[in-house]
Amino acid sequence: MESLELDPKYSTVKMAGKCIKCLAEEEFGVCVQQLLDGGDNEQLRKRFELIRIFLTSDILSTARDKAEEYLSEGKVVKVIIRLEEGEPKYEIKVEED
Repeated sequence: MESLELDPKYSTVKMAGKCIKCLAEEEFGVCVQQLLDGGDNEQLRKRFELIRIFLTSDILSTARDKAEEYLSEGKVVKVIIRLEEGEPKYEIKVEED
């Protein structure tokens, strides 16, 4: 099963962070560029579709809010997104910083 791991970071005075939406949008842009450059293969198409569905889904804001909550508590967060039966799913792995 194709999955994508995103590592959001909380913004501080010393470091600019990125939420999972921004990270997913960056990955989407990378996929589009690779497809335009002729890198058309099954794995790339699946990754593109996964990100596209995630970015347009209702769970994006829920996953982002939950990840931001953990990040605001100083925890290290990894968000894993995947498709199950065509529906986007996410899992949040949390570590103490």
